[in-house]
Amino acid sequence: MELLSDDAAAEGGEVEREPSGEPLVREPRHCRTHFPGAVRQKAYLFDGLGNYFNKEWDLMEGSGREFCWYHAELPKGNQKLALSAQYLIDVLCPPLKLQDILTLVSNGPFCGHVDGALVFRVNSSGPSASSFTLRLAARVTENSVITVSLGRVPRLGFSPTGQSLLSEIPSIESTDLVRDEEKEGPSGIVIREHVLEFLLTMNHSEEADNPVPVRVSNLVVHIIDTHVDHVQDIVTKLEMELDAVELELDKGGSTLKKQMLDDRKFPKMHLNLQRLLQVVAHGEQVFPRVKEKCSAKSWFASEDIIALEELIGRLRRLKENLGFIVNRVAAIQAGLDSWQSEQINRKLYYLSFLSIIFLPLSIITGIFGMNVGGVPWTAQRDPALQDGFRNVMILCVVMLFLLLVSFSFPSLYARVNSWRRRHAMRRSWSINRKSFLSRTFQRGGFQGGYMRI
Repeated sequence: MELLSDDAAAEGGEVEREPSGEPLVREPRHCRTHFPGAVRQKAYLFDGLGNYFNKEWDLMEGSGREFCWYHAELPKGNQKLALSAQYLIDVLCPPLKLQDILTLVSNGPFCGHVDGALVFRVNSSGPSASSFTLRLAARVTENSVITVSLGRVPRLGFSPTGQSLLSEIPSIESTDLVRDEEKEGPSGIVIREHVLEFLLTMNHSEEADNPVPVRVSNLVVHIIDTHVDHVQDIVTKLEMELDAVELELDKGGSTLKKQMLDDRKFPKMHLNLQRLLQVVAHGEQVFPRVKEKCSAKSWFASEDIIALEELIGRLRRLKENLGFIVNRVAAIQAGLDSWQSEQINRKLYYLSFLSIIFLPLSIITGIFGMNVGGVPWTAQRDPALQDGFRNVMILCVVMLFLLLVSFSFPSLYARVNSWRRRHAMRRSWSINRKSFLSRTFQRGGFQGGYMRI
């Protein structure tokens, strides 16, 4: 280590540009790592001619036509935002400052220049463990791009072309196929059912089919495009899940509906849709500003500006599609609520039917269970108590009459009031009619007398 330091001092400032000087820069960083393996790191070097190479995580900028891309992938979990900031400080400082780190990791939409670099983010403020919480931030300069995402973003990276699954010849998985392959040999790659379902939710190609960017503007468009594709994948998966649930509801019975109500399936889906709408709204706020700021850059190509405009249009269409899905979820939830209220009303109907049966029986048993004299069909012979039953019955009739009057008083009052209003209107109309006729006759007589004169 001392020998390398002496050589570096002898060569001067040129050591930082040579590959042999890279361990001198990175060795202190590895000593200061507090969260080893917590953040997944990817680093690429693009030569500007359509080729790319994997490189070390040194956060150096490219020179000439070359440019570098550094991507940090934060883990999905229930960690706080401060812990995510510590993760980024561990892998991006130096050369980034604290202001750059806080701009990349904070929640909410943002687009602006920070320390001479263009920084934009579309970080939704939801739980980090949720698959509907999307966070993507980027710091763009003329020769380097640094991006931070929460979890893996499909198709964001690059891989060799020969590793693409979509370029293979598929074959159906079955027991007969396995027997035939044992005899004749394999006829194609076997794609399992869960892999096929995952591919059906994808609206894009794989990493192996990504076109290699030749300038920084191509890379920026690629990053935003993968973010929009990620949102589109989640929306497609939600649509497929909603179609399956509707089919199950059509075929299933009351048990399935009760289970969905108990699990609060559709309120949770509605909450996830609101989170997706927030992600799309952040993109609608940020990406037009990115297009506006990048159009003033000399190194940003005009065709990439057009591509950004197309991506903004895709986001708007995604927002409309999410609105349709929200309406579908609300309609299904309303149907389940009406079914639940119908079940409650049916149970109340059965309960009222039982009360109709047992209420007369309870009245009869209550009457004959009174501790008064004169109850019929009993052995009470005391003349002094023989009027007790009659008095109790009279008291019950009086109470029943008072209850009926009290319950029917509002309706009687409304009827009397309406009758009085109608009577008053008829009376006023008749008075007005008489006055009008009298005035008419008076005017006619006056005009006739004037004509005679």
